[in-house]
Amino acid sequence: MNRKSSRISDDVRAFERAISRKPVDGRYLLSLFVTGSTPRSVRAIQNIRAFCEARLHGRYELKVIDIYQHPERIKAEQIVATPTLVKKMPLPMRRLIGDLSNKDRLLVGLDVAIEEAAL
Repeated sequence: MNRKSSRISDDVRAFERAISRKPVDGRYLLSLFVTGSTPRSVRAIQNIRAFCEARLHGRYELKVIDIYQHPERIKAEQIVATPTLVKKMPLPMRRLIGDLSNKDRLLVGLDVAIEEAAL
């Protein structure tokens, strides 16, 4: 096997390990991208914090990123609209756009309903 195909197979194995890995403690890693302190951004922050405290209490890490202060993150995270919530863990990664006021959409988008059913 040549070097290039060896690197590709290593990358495939690393990817397979990453997607099969669940957070050890069942934590949710969330990033909320907002644009300053607009009313919609403030609502999204309030909505996701209230949701997380009610449904994921003690099992989540939420980072709020203002794209005015960190414009370099837009391209890296492929943000096309704000507010955008990115669920990085547990996999699969998901993106939810809007003020996050629809609780049913949050349950499905974050796979919380599925997780709670398994408990």
